[in-house]
Amino acid sequence: MNIAVIGLGLIGGSMAKALKKNTPHTILGLDTDPQVMFKAKLMEAIDAELTLERLAICDMVLVATWPKTAIAYVQENAASIRKGATVIDLCGVKRAVCEPLFKVAEENGFLFVGGHPMAGIEYSGFDHASASLFQNASMILTPPPGVSIQVLAELKHFFRELGFARVVMTTPEDHDRVIGYTSQLAHVVSSAYVKSPEAMEHHGFSAGSFRDMTRVARLQPSMWTELFLLNREPLLSELDALIEHLNEYRSALEKADAEALHALLKAGAERKEIVDRKGDEP
Repeated sequence: MNIAVIGLGLIGGSMAKALKKNTPHTILGLDTDPQVMFKAKLMEAIDAELTLERLAICDMVLVATWPKTAIAYVQENAASIRKGATVIDLCGVKRAVCEPLFKVAEENGFLFVGGHPMAGIEYSGFDHASASLFQNASMILTPPPGVSIQVLAELKHFFRELGFARVVMTTPEDHDRVIGYTSQLAHVVSSAYVKSPEAMEHHGFSAGSFRDMTRVARLQPSMWTELFLLNREPLLSELDALIEHLNEYRSALEKADAEALHALLKAGAERKEIVDRKGDEP
C-alpha cells in the first residue's frame, strides 16, 4: 500500500518508523517543519514527501496532528483523497473529530475511522519518535456505523503488525468519556500536583511515587489545552468526582477521624485490586 502520514511528531514519526520497520508499504510523509522533513528523509522514516498529487494514490492516510488541524486537513483535501481509501486520525479526542469527518468521508467516497494510539512519552517531536513506541500498547478505533466486519478485521491486523497488543473498537462518545478519566484527568492532576512548593525540595525525599505522579506534567501546553477544551464535559465530570473524593480525605484528616480515614484508604486499596484483576482479563 501507499500510506500517507500527516504530521511527523512523536506519534506520526513513530508511526512512520514502525511502518518502515515492520511492513513493506511505501510511506509518504508531510510536516510543516522543513527540518523534520529533512530528518525523516535522511533517517528513511519516509520514502518521499507527500504532495497533493501523491495523496490521490494513497490507500491509507494517517493524520497525526492536533484535532482542529486534522479536521481542517481532511476537509480541505477531501476531493484529492482516493475513492475507497481509508483515512484515520490519531488524535486524543474522538467525538469532535469524527462527527464532521464521518460526513466528509461519506460525501467524498472514502472511509474515515477515528483512531487513538494509547502510547506516548513525556517528550514530543520527531527527535523522540521510535519504531518501538507502540509495542504492547492499545490502539483504539472508532469506526462509523455500518463498517463491515472484514474492514475492521483488516484494520486490526494492520495495527497489530505495528506492535499494538490490542485493538479496541468503540464509539467516539465512549472513547471520550473513558479517556477523560484514564488520560486527561491524570495530566491535570500531575500538572496541579507538581505546583506544590515542596516539589522544589524533593531531592533525597522522593522515590517512584513522586516520579509517577509528576511524569506527565511535562506536557505540551497548547496541545493539551485544545484536547481538554474539546473534551470539556467528560473531563469536568471526572474533576468534580475527584474533588469530591479528595474532600472526603480532607474531612477525615481535619477531624483526626482515624476510622473514617482507614475506611477511605481500605476502599481505595480494594478498588485497585478489582481494577488490576479486570485488567488481567483477556
